[in-house]
Amino acid sequence: MEGDVMDKVEATATVRDFDPISGSIPATKVEITVSCRNLLDRDTFSKSDPLVVLYTQGVETKQWREFGRTEVIDNTLNPDFVRKYILDYFFEEKQNLRFDVYDIDSKSPDLAKHDFLGQVHCTLGEIVGSPASRLEKPLGGIPGKKCGTIILSAEELGNCRDYATMQFCANKLDKKDFFGKSDPFMVFYRSNEDGTFTICHKTEVVKNTLNPVWQPFSIPVRALCNGDYDRALEKDVDSCFQNLCDNEEQRKWIRTIKVEVYDWDRDGSHDFIGEFTTSYKELCRGQSQLNVYEVVNAKKKIKKKRYINSGTVSLLSFNVESEHTFLDYIKGGTQIHFTVAIDFTASNGNPSQSTSLHYMNPYQMNAYAMALKAVGEIIQDYDSDKMFPALGFGAKLPPDGRVSHEFPLNGNTENPYCNGMEGILEAYHQSLKTVQLYGPTNFAPVVNHVARYAAAVQDGTQYFVLLIITDGVISDMAQTKEAIVNAAKLPMSIIIVGVGQAEFDAMVELDGDDIRISSRGKLAERDIVQFVPFRDYMDRTGNHVLSMARLAKDVLAEIPDQLISYMKTRAIKPNPPPPPYSPGDPPLTNPI
Repeated sequence: MEGDVMDKVEATATVRDFDPISGSIPATKVEITVSCRNLLDRDTFSKSDPLVVLYTQGVETKQWREFGRTEVIDNTLNPDFVRKYILDYFFEEKQNLRFDVYDIDSKSPDLAKHDFLGQVHCTLGEIVGSPASRLEKPLGGIPGKKCGTIILSAEELGNCRDYATMQFCANKLDKKDFFGKSDPFMVFYRSNEDGTFTICHKTEVVKNTLNPVWQPFSIPVRALCNGDYDRALEKDVDSCFQNLCDNEEQRKWIRTIKVEVYDWDRDGSHDFIGEFTTSYKELCRGQSQLNVYEVVNAKKKIKKKRYINSGTVSLLSFNVESEHTFLDYIKGGTQIHFTVAIDFTASNGNPSQSTSLHYMNPYQMNAYAMALKAVGEIIQDYDSDKMFPALGFGAKLPPDGRVSHEFPLNGNTENPYCNGMEGILEAYHQSLKTVQLYGPTNFAPVVNHVARYAAAVQDGTQYFVLLIITDGVISDMAQTKEAIVNAAKLPMSIIIVGVGQAEFDAMVELDGDDIRISSRGKLAERDIVQFVPFRDYMDRTGNHVLSMARLAKDVLAEIPDQLISYMKTRAIKPNPPPPPYSPGDPPLTNPI
């Protein structure tokens, strides 16, 4: 009988969870936290300023690609990094990872200009499968040197999409500086299931005060308590969880958010002022006497009989909002408009010769056509009418041979739209037969072309994506930077695919992943450019794309976050999705 009941329960769960029209990726999000201990000291007059770079290895190419970087922590050989890596974890795949550690000596994003401190190789499964999902490995890579150790912790992320925004102040903190007052900052830690703590936020330093008011900051709720709203509770423990945790001390650790208060010192040897603990539920009460915390230094408390505290920290405000996803906006009706701009400059080579990047081989697509197809076939699904403007730049046009940096591939200036990917490819091939490749390579006109359309619709109903395919030799860098800085205020993203074997330094600079692009001293409001070198996806002969899917994935990787960042800066919320159609509804009709 019991078995029959369980079978029914499992069957019900299976039917309820199955949705035939939805798509789900069999992946779990895993957050990797990085710490190092006993790193090499490469600086003469101070300690190293470490940074860790994560590389992931392509499944087909086996090439290492940079995934992301931690922040730099000054003057320490034992860093605990705040910035996390969030990876998709696939049980069935061997996901090779490499962590390189550097001592950062300048603001240059070029790692070759910094001191290498060591590296370690592992798999994501190795981290996840370690006891408590915590892997400690010795760093290597420098013969004859002990490079210290790296500690990698993995935690599966819940589906919690809430963001908490909070602000704190302190009163009468201990004075730690001889000639002045303290320079206080706070470090927040979330508790783990095994009683350890993971760093999740650092406030800014407020200089020369014992009564600091820190700036408000936002943090995902999952970063505070992994979406477990009861983790951090020391009171009101529900009976169900009490049954799971017999040990009172363990229950306390699991539910704690720990906050440490320090006095900042330039040499990195920050002075500990004291600490306090709180919880997500306690913080949710907002500003009240319940959220005034005594900052306690345990060592002082033992030594001094009359010791009370080292000051107090008060919560000034606490607000929680749900984070909207890319799909929330798409479901709410946001349309993505896709525009293509193709480089027709002479540096691509004569299209009639096989060495040309525009060579029209009757048996296979050239690099321009392959990049168009890989990206376009995915992005066209988000555009309801499948009509796309397709532009060219850097060519002489018939009949008078004037040079244009913004011409329609279909020859129709009134209506540059092409029907789907096939229409774009057809117009592209026709243009190669009618225009003369020339120059220079100017990006600004096509960026400004799309920006004009984006400027006209800033209510969140439409988002514009410009795909520029180029051989990479740009002529109007200053004008392009200015155009991108202006476009960053608009509902717009730019994808640049570099074809050929040229150096793409200028494209990397436009990408702005490491250093935000600026023009005339004005920083871009958002990072809206994604650059991908097409050759990274080709086999050794240069004739075949190893994975069109991976090319498309990498090219489009930043679009969802870029769309969300625009919506957030404009406080635009997604429209509610239309009600699902049911067989009993009347047929939809178009208004006349």
